Amino acid sequence: MKPEQSLLSLWRVTKRYPGVIANDKVSLDLAEGEILALLGENGAGKSTLVKMIYGVIQPDEGGLLWKGKEQLIRSPNMARAMGIGMVFQHFSVFETLTVQENIALSLDAGVVKDAAALRAKIVELSNAYELKVEPDRYVHNLSIGERQRLEILRCLIQDVKLLILDEPTSVLTPQEVAGLFKVLRTLASQGCSILFISHKLKEVTELCDRAVILRGGKVSGECIPSQETPESIAGMMVGSDTQLSERYQKRIGSDELMVVNNLSVPPTNPFGTGLNKVNLSLHRGEILGIAGVAGNGQEDLLEALSGEDTRAAADNILIGKRKVGKLHAGERRLLGMSYVPTDRLGQGAVPEMSLADNTLLTSARKGLVSKGLILPHKVVELAKTIIHRNDVKCHNAHAQAKSLSGGNLQKFIIGREVDQNPEILICAHPTWGVDIGAASAIHRQLIELRDKGAAILVVSEDIDELFMISDRIAALYEGQLSAAVHTEQTNIEEIGKWIAGGFVHNDSEQGGQAYA
Repeated sequence: MKPEQSLLSLWRVTKRYPGVIANDKVSLDLAEGEILALLGENGAGKSTLVKMIYGVIQPDEGGLLWKGKEQLIRSPNMARAMGIGMVFQHFSVFETLTVQENIALSLDAGVVKDAAALRAKIVELSNAYELKVEPDRYVHNLSIGERQRLEILRCLIQDVKLLILDEPTSVLTPQEVAGLFKVLRTLASQGCSILFISHKLKEVTELCDRAVILRGGKVSGECIPSQETPESIAGMMVGSDTQLSERYQKRIGSDELMVVNNLSVPPTNPFGTGLNKVNLSLHRGEILGIAGVAGNGQEDLLEALSGEDTRAAADNILIGKRKVGKLHAGERRLLGMSYVPTDRLGQGAVPEMSLADNTLLTSARKGLVSKGLILPHKVVELAKTIIHRNDVKCHNAHAQAKSLSGGNLQKFIIGREVDQNPEILICAHPTWGVDIGAASAIHRQLIELRDKGAAILVVSEDIDELFMISDRIAALYEGQLSAAVHTEQTNIEEIGKWIAGGFVHNDSEQGGQAYA
């Protein structure tokens, strides 16, 4: 299935790091106008490979041909000059600059000089493709989904010949995904090649012309996605004997472990959403899913529940019978709460610290400190246990958090928090950017914790995921939370209307009190 008229060819490309071969003699071809999926588990070598194409790193062995000529891409600037654009899974944006200023940094000086024309172009593309990115907003005020849209927009505004997308749809709504796919198909019809990395295999079968699969840093096979199913492709990626996610039995929770009463907080920035009279109850032995589009108050809710934001009144949030609205995150952890935040690299883990030290951050009470002194050997042993139990692919417990792939770091963070045996787990976007095998493992982990009696709140933009694991489900729109309903008593279409505000005029005053 080797394509003709190759724009890009890799020949036996190899990249080594201490203790691991990230890419082992990888060869592939990408034709002009082809949409090629690059698939594989977390740690299979996908990110390393595309970083070499984009000039972030250089191969140790092998060669790269661009339009039939061997080329060493020495830097991202050189790649962009050649017509290669890339959207990384971990965002490469400056938080203290505006959307327009971030985009301007990636463009030629001549374009940047005409600021008004650039702004008009940003608004035009944002509206045309339903990306909803305002040029004057500062990046530090953007939600995760909005930052992803900025990355996509920054590439679309350039005249790219090869567009590399690393998990571009993981935080987009179905409407935005449809808009993006329309853009990609148009670009491909005009001769632009697309290298598409995604763990959403249904999207791969819908969009991509061909797929190359990596396992353990090597090309293990390829296929035509339209002739496969997501299940058959998943089997090629992770092995046919791997247990994948399923429809789990729904449960009715028992006593209330957390209650939120009439919670209203103003936005933390002028462009934010805040929360408006939010009510919810979280019960022992259940998973409550919160659906919604990025930027509708998810971060405000997570910060209020976790204790990062203590502006609520004390009695707005109860754990058991205790008023905790004014307690900070550490005090809430002492009451049996664990937290998996949205931003895994920077908030969930300190990038430059080792996995062992990151374990200590939230697990100090598990016998890791004696008489005020840290017990390093116990810290390392616990980190090793978490790594082994959750099949985290890394060099060892001393590896820096930033050295892990996004999916492996997510497995580590969730494993660390579940290891606390919490009574309450607040979990944001548990499988964002995670491959299907790891996502299945995370889902099973959450279900097992639920079955032990924990109360779990999951915030996710993946409606399919919420229907799979949630016992009850609610929707968040512009800071208002719908009533929570049993998952089996609703459907994706109804919740899809709710996340667009369909519940607001009918039942928003009920908040999340419903527990039928």
